[in-house]
Amino acid sequence: MLRGGVDETRGETVRRRLRTIPPLALGLLLATALLPLLIVVALATDLVRRIAWGVPPTALRLVVFMWVYLAAEVLGLLALGAVWVASAGGRWPERLREATWRIQQLWAGLLFGAVRRLFDLRLELTGDDAVAPGPVIVLIRHASIVDNLLPAIVVSRPHGIRLRYVLKRELLSDPCLDVAGMRLPNYFVRRGTGSAEELERIRELARGLGAEDGVLIYPEGTRFTLERREREIARLAERDAALADRAARLGNLLAPKPGGVGALLDGSPASDVLVVGHRGFEGLRLISDIWRGGLVRLTIKVRVTRVPRAQIPSDGAGRVDWLYGVWQELDDWIEQNAAVAP
Repeated sequence: MLRGGVDETRGETVRRRLRTIPPLALGLLLATALLPLLIVVALATDLVRRIAWGVPPTALRLVVFMWVYLAAEVLGLLALGAVWVASAGGRWPERLREATWRIQQLWAGLLFGAVRRLFDLRLELTGDDAVAPGPVIVLIRHASIVDNLLPAIVVSRPHGIRLRYVLKRELLSDPCLDVAGMRLPNYFVRRGTGSAEELERIRELARGLGAEDGVLIYPEGTRFTLERREREIARLAERDAALADRAARLGNLLAPKPGGVGALLDGSPASDVLVVGHRGFEGLRLISDIWRGGLVRLTIKVRVTRVPRAQIPSDGAGRVDWLYGVWQELDDWIEQNAAVAP
């Protein structure tokens, strides 16, 4: 497979990184120099917003997390550069991939740990014993700008499962995701094309999974919003009224896209499926949602269920029916937990 599944020249890669990495380093320098002033302004802002509107202190949390994020990105890039040098400029690819994977886990753990401590999050996990062993295909819902870190925290770090990711190509704008993601077996997909070539590359990504491997996809393709839900139902109604009706029964999830899931199932015929559901990140699609205090002191419920491969149909129509059934069951679980949430 092409590096990260991205069909671009070395020059195009270099030009993109020249656009993204220098501003990141400059941002860290400025944030560090201005940090004392930013903290004072954030404290004053939090005090005013607390008194006037009852918003929990958020500005200071965001300022500190901004600095942590920038520092993690720069340190991550320095570490990725160091292991590239240590691998003789990539001439020892196995050593380079191993070191890159470990850096990726440290980076994700640092960022999620910062979010948990700064915003006082609680994580309640059930089904942890279902994660290992591989090979596994991981299906996870997408509700927030924060939940992208969950797979590393729930699957990779505690169980040593080396996940390959199907990601949207726009994430190449994040330098650490760009550099690490292009070294490791991942696929940065062009969303919305559904082309045979795209599906073949997703299928190829799933080939060769071993007992410590997995591959992850977001079946919804993007973060949930009510507007996107309505658009997806309308789109389905134009070609399949029965599927549109099933999509309309999903109150918390977008209709799953069977093409990528089917390609992964074809590429790794021995893999079980992990369904990772979570409840608590709803309504946190943008930074502005977090600014309003929506992330503070949340309890995030995460549930992992394992579907043995023998229970998954091998034909296309059967798989679509199975996938919608899995997604409906997950939607019901989210609804039940929303009803009892504090």
